[in-house]
Amino acid sequence: MDPISPMEQALHAARALVLADLVAGEVAEADVVSLVEDSVAQRRWWVEQWPDGADFVAGLVAQDVQDALLDRYGRWPLCPVCGSGGPHALDVEPELGPDPHWVCHKAGVKVASIGSLGSALGGTSSS
Repeated sequence: MDPISPMEQALHAARALVLADLVAGEVAEADVVSLVEDSVAQRRWWVEQWPDGADFVAGLVAQDVQDALLDRYGRWPLCPVCGSGGPHALDVEPELGPDPHWVCHKAGVKVASIGSLGSALGGTSSS
C-alpha cells in the first residue's frame, strides 16, 4: 500500500479541521458536509498546481465553506467574543498562509485556530 502523499495529508487534515469547527457550531448537516467535500475537491487541483501551498489548504477550505454557507444560510461562524452589537462572523487569517485561525476584527482578537472553534464556543468536545 502506498503511503499517503503530503498533499493528500494536507487535504485530509483541512477536511477534519473544518468539520470539527462545523460540529462545534452545530451546523454539520449532510448538505453542509457536502460543501466541505466540494471545497476539498477544488483545492486538490489547486494544491496539485502549487504543492508549496499545502500548508495553506485548511484556511482556504474554511474560507470556501464560510462563503458557501453565507450564500445559503447566513454568516458562520458567529463571533462568540462580542456581547454587544449585531451578530457578525469571524474571519480567517491569514487569508493565504500557514496556521490559519478565526479572528474577530471588531474586537481585534484571535478567537481560535481552524479546527479548535469548539473550545472558543464553550463546546464540550471529548477529543
